[in-house]
Formats: sequence, structure tokens, C-alpha cells
Amino acid sequence: MPALCFGTLPVAAGVFTLVWTHSVEHVRWAEDWRIDAGGRLQLVEARISGSAAGMEPPAEARLEGGLWHYRPSLPPQPELRLTRSPFVADYTLCDATGCTALGARLPAGAGEVLRLQPCPGAADNGGG
Repeated sequence: MPALCFGTLPVAAGVFTLVWTHSVEHVRWAEDWRIDAGGRLQLVEARISGSAAGMEPPAEARLEGGLWHYRPSLPPQPELRLTRSPFVADYTLCDATGCTALGARLPAGAGEVLRLQPCPGAADNGGG
């Protein structure tokens, strides 16, 4: 199974969810990602718990269980860059092993930018 890495250190399975709280509006976001056949990160679905200045869900979003669900039109990405902040809770990373704060899997200092990318040789073999 493909994996998500920080450098060469695996931190999640090939299908994962990234959850965080917006630092200004304090609105919860969640994004489902997978590693595609080309070994890139493909955003599958996003969810947001509300809207705020500049953060409105798109017109095609549907409200289910108090969350706006939509499929962003983002091309596959070679990596994700995440900036850690001391002013909000850490990112939560969920995969087949469960959900944990990203810092529990990968300690890092506040303000540090983490670059997460598919592990070398990672590709989706049609599953997920």
C-alpha cells in the first residue's frame, strides 16, 4: 500500500484525512486525500463546519450532518506543505490506524513548515 512520508519517514497510509481548525475564524476543515496511480496526492473530498470571511463553501457543496461536503477542483499535488502554529491546535491525521495529532506521529516546532509527500515508489494500485 502506498504511504505518505515526511522525507523518508512514513507518517500515514496511502488514503488519509487531514483535519485542522482555521487560525482566525476557528472553523474546522477536513480533507480526504489519496495517493493516485502517478504517485501524487489527489484531494478527494473536503468538509467545512461553517462559513466565514473568505471561506464560504462552493455553490455545489451539500450540507450533511452539520458539515458542508464538496469536491475541490484541485489537480494532483506532488506534496502538501503544512505550517504548524502555536495559536491553534495541531493538525490531526487520520488513516487506517486511527486519528492522532500530527505531532504524535511527527514532532515539529511551531512555525515549522512540514512537507508531506508520497513515499518514494508510492502509487495507488486501483484500491481505495
